[in-house]
Amino acid sequence: MKSVRISQLKNELSRFLDLVRSGESVLVLDRDTPIARIEPVAAQTASPQTDEEAWLADLDRRGIIRRGRGRRLRSLLEPFPAGPASGVLDALLEERRSGR
Repeated sequence: MKSVRISQLKNELSRFLDLVRSGESVLVLDRDTPIARIEPVAAQTASPQTDEEAWLADLDRRGIIRRGRGRRLRSLLEPFPAGPASGVLDALLEERRSGR
């Protein structure tokens, strides 16, 4: 059983709720005095998260990653438009054509 002070519980509630979801109990302390216990519900109606989903959710919550919403930006899928040829490129192409 994990013990946690109120201030830490407030700051990291999602992390402690993940522990409860995984079956662990959390003892809440107020100045080292136990005041509450958070325990998992015996009959879970929702399907539990896989380890990978829980890991990604934790990284997202901590701000390390940002999970996508399923939409792709069209600009990422389109090829880069060719810009105007610079003078250096023209000179290089002319040199190659002339064989000098």
